Parts: sequence; C-alpha cells; structure tokens
Amino acid sequence: MNERTRQRDAHSNSTNEPLTLHFGRDELVIRQRYEVVSIVNDILIGIWFVIGSIFFFYDSLTYAGTWLFVIGSIEMLIRPVIRLLRRLHLQRMNAASPSPSEAEHDF
Repeated sequence: MNERTRQRDAHSNSTNEPLTLHFGRDELVIRQRYEVVSIVNDILIGIWFVIGSIFFFYDSLTYAGTWLFVIGSIEMLIRPVIRLLRRLHLQRMNAASPSPSEAEHDF
C-alpha cells in the first residue's frame, strides 16, 4: 500500500467521524451566558402572552392583557438584539481569528 492510498483511506475514515470544534474557555462561557439570557427571555415572552391571553377573558382585565401583549412583543424584539450582542462580543474577543459558522436557530 503506497502513501497516497493510506492518506486517501485515512481521509475517507475521518469523514465518518463527528466534527469537533475547539472553543476557548472564555468563548464557551460567553456563549453559555448569552444562551441563558436568551432562554430566560423566551420564557418571559411565553409568560406575558399566556397571562395576557387569560386576561382577555375578563372585561376588567382587558387593559392589563393588552399591556402584557405589548411587553411580550417588545421582548420578541429583544431576541435578535441578544443574538447581535453575542456575535459582536465574540467578534471583539476573537478579532484575530474568525469564529466558526453558527446555525440560524442558534439562540
């Protein structure tokens, strides 16, 4: 078996293995913090909309329900802001090296 065949076999075997990305400890901590902020924001959005929906069943609480829907809508605007802040934070931190690509559903 020559060197070229061994390299090709090694390459074909390695493509079946999972991709492993290496992040620095600081980058991993930053990603986890933004993920927690995003999850808390999503939970709050759900809470505002559920409570607001229940309030619409009672005429005396309709005004408060409307405000809860406004708050939930504002929190939905915060979602992309969290993603943008995370991206900018990581870019500042890794100015010398490009960060790996991220999925659209990320946070």
